[in-house]
Amino acid sequence: MFRKLIFVPAVLCLGFAAGAQAQDADSDDQASDAAATGRVLEEIVVTAQKREEGLTDVPISIVVTSGEKIRQAGIYRIEDLQNYVPNLQMTESGISTQMYIRGIGTGNNQGFEQSVGQYVDGIYYGRQQLIRAPMFDLARVSTLRGPQSILFGKNSIAGALAMTTAAPTQDYEGRFSYSNDFEHNTRMLELVMSGGLSDTVSGRFAIRKYDDDGYLVNTFNGADEPERDDLAVRGTVRWEPSDRLDITLKLERDVFDTTGRQIEVIEDNPAIAGSPIPGLTYAQILGVFGFPGAISDATQNYSRSADGGDFSNNELDSHALTINYQVGENTLTAVSGYVSYDFLEICDCDYTAAPVFNVLLDEEYEQFSQEIRLTSPGGEKVDWIVGGFYQTGDLDFRDAIIVPPNSVLGSLSPALVPILNTSAQRQFTQDSDLWAVFAQATINLNDEWAVTVGGRYTEEDKKGSRLIEIIDNTTGLVVPNFPGSIAPAVFTGAFAIENEQFTGHDLSGSRDESSFTPLVRLEYRPNDDVMLFASATTGFKAGGFDARSNNTVSFEFTDEEATSFEAGGRFSYADGRGETGISFFYTDYDDLQVSQFDGTLGFNVTNVPNTVVKGFELDGRYLISDSVTLTYAVGFLDHEFKNFGASGSGGGNCYFGETPVLADGTCDRTGQSGQYTPEFTGHTSLDYVTPFSNGWEFRLTGDLTWVSSQNAHVNLDPAYKIDAYQKIDARVAVSNEKWEFAFIGKNITDEKVLTYVNNVPLSGGTFGTNTYYGLDARDSTYTLQVTLSF
Repeated sequence: MFRKLIFVPAVLCLGFAAGAQAQDADSDDQASDAAATGRVLEEIVVTAQKREEGLTDVPISIVVTSGEKIRQAGIYRIEDLQNYVPNLQMTESGISTQMYIRGIGTGNNQGFEQSVGQYVDGIYYGRQQLIRAPMFDLARVSTLRGPQSILFGKNSIAGALAMTTAAPTQDYEGRFSYSNDFEHNTRMLELVMSGGLSDTVSGRFAIRKYDDDGYLVNTFNGADEPERDDLAVRGTVRWEPSDRLDITLKLERDVFDTTGRQIEVIEDNPAIAGSPIPGLTYAQILGVFGFPGAISDATQNYSRSADGGDFSNNELDSHALTINYQVGENTLTAVSGYVSYDFLEICDCDYTAAPVFNVLLDEEYEQFSQEIRLTSPGGEKVDWIVGGFYQTGDLDFRDAIIVPPNSVLGSLSPALVPILNTSAQRQFTQDSDLWAVFAQATINLNDEWAVTVGGRYTEEDKKGSRLIEIIDNTTGLVVPNFPGSIAPAVFTGAFAIENEQFTGHDLSGSRDESSFTPLVRLEYRPNDDVMLFASATTGFKAGGFDARSNNTVSFEFTDEEATSFEAGGRFSYADGRGETGISFFYTDYDDLQVSQFDGTLGFNVTNVPNTVVKGFELDGRYLISDSVTLTYAVGFLDHEFKNFGASGSGGGNCYFGETPVLADGTCDRTGQSGQYTPEFTGHTSLDYVTPFSNGWEFRLTGDLTWVSSQNAHVNLDPAYKIDAYQKIDARVAVSNEKWEFAFIGKNITDEKVLTYVNNVPLSGGTFGTNTYYGLDARDSTYTLQVTLSF
């Protein structure tokens, strides 16, 4: 029904046009009035350098999204946030989740930690599954782009996403919110209560329940997918026994479960000559074997057909203890963090409604970290910070490629009959211990010039193991004498062949790495309205062990390093009604860790010898009048594999039909751009606010996001360099001190966007067809939002 409300964007455009006409007719008078009344932009306070400071004083490429914007825009996950931050991308695949800044991120592999460090109240969230965790009751999210190697450190070689939860208050306050997207029956309930428990103790409690019925139709069972069920609870207590000491304890538990997936087969081409059944598409081949309709419609139409019962069940516990103690004029801070999670998934990873195979994934992770730092008060001749960091983590990951007894594979070839009712099971473990010391000092040479120098020294020890075995699904025992005649295309390289029999492999290793990452930055402030900077820094991300590969060529991958140069400035103008930040960057990555699909059932890690990213980022705000505020952010990116080389576990990185040209069986990407590297990304917002009756306020907000063309295929198949797109969101709200009623339209032009593309597993290597699947971004939504503040 709500898809037909095409009058909504028209009304919004008319409203903005009227406002613009009034502004044009009286712009000089309004500017004079604003200057006369002293109306200026509210200062944005951040902690990007581990101390509170105004955004205009931060010599870093940063975008800050306020808690108010997050709540009003219905930003529930990082997936939603990326629309508001240029050069930030987040995506899910069938079996993992990745985040990218400036085209640098981490692909499918449980052996990886993210290249974009995620931090919640200073606690590092490095595992890929944590990107899916819900966002709620936040004070702000700061997106820092480029290597953040000194003050954040841990693997943040592409950037950092710093989330700050809302703090307890001594004044009593509360908020109850309810929203409902009538298009897909998405419901959200959130309750927040905060206030003083005594003269020295304050507390905050937040709970959010989120249910989503999904936006794809599974034609096999008639269900809408993916169905999501979230429950997030957080309690925070702050104790301030004196002016010199405050202690904050935060306990949080998140449960987020999903049934089904936003995956559909989007293209299905006939099998090539030499295939088992040449000339037929994958859908037609499955029909021959008795499964017509196993692929719903090989186009992007928000429809899929899957019989495997996909689900993902996740439980996350996160606890943080933060102590601040004044030592003279300096602040001693200790941040202790504990994070643990476990998830269980079933992936119908053939993405059809035919019995081919399923994948079970089971992961448990536990982490403890401790940071201690001493920070000067700021505003002195030398402003400094010194500290130390320790983290230990234990990972246990298991997956199984399950071939049912009635799998189509048995009908495809008699040679594959022995694979029926078996599983290729993988067990991967990784233990890591890391410690680091860091220091940064800003020397204020005079009122105009300042020099910042810093460095971080890190040592990390890792131990890893990977065991793969063929298991009989009925007995649960290892299959003896597994025939070596089975086509390697099914379990590519997973097993060594001894005496014409496949045998599993059991690999283990250890790594001991250290790094020193320095920083030098020059700042120039000719007046209170201008700050210019130029910086040079390095980044480091530790090596590790390949969890997702099926071969024995190489179990380890090496560390990656970055050298980055940035120059830019921040400017305030029009008597404080406008501010702009700009940053030009050039970053050179050595041995970049990438994960590539092997064409069948595995992913191989490769260290790319040399990759260069360069470009610029521009952001700002302007108070057009007392009622209208403009916000904007633009990013330009030039990403290139200067030397793709070959230094990994081999195989993959070739799309269907492409011939490997490198010695290890990969395809050369030298001179190409990577996945998720659009040249231009941008976001702009207009916010109009005016009182209208007896304490009520009217607010109209419009958001425009645009992204230029980019390659969404994991192996860079040129067929899936998707077109540029634009998304328009709009929000209309009326509110007073207690109530707010809002209507939100997101993606109201109903742009269809693919967030990830790959070839359907086994379609090419076993069936001989060129068949693609894609992950769909959400289509248009229309939401009613009601908030009661008390």
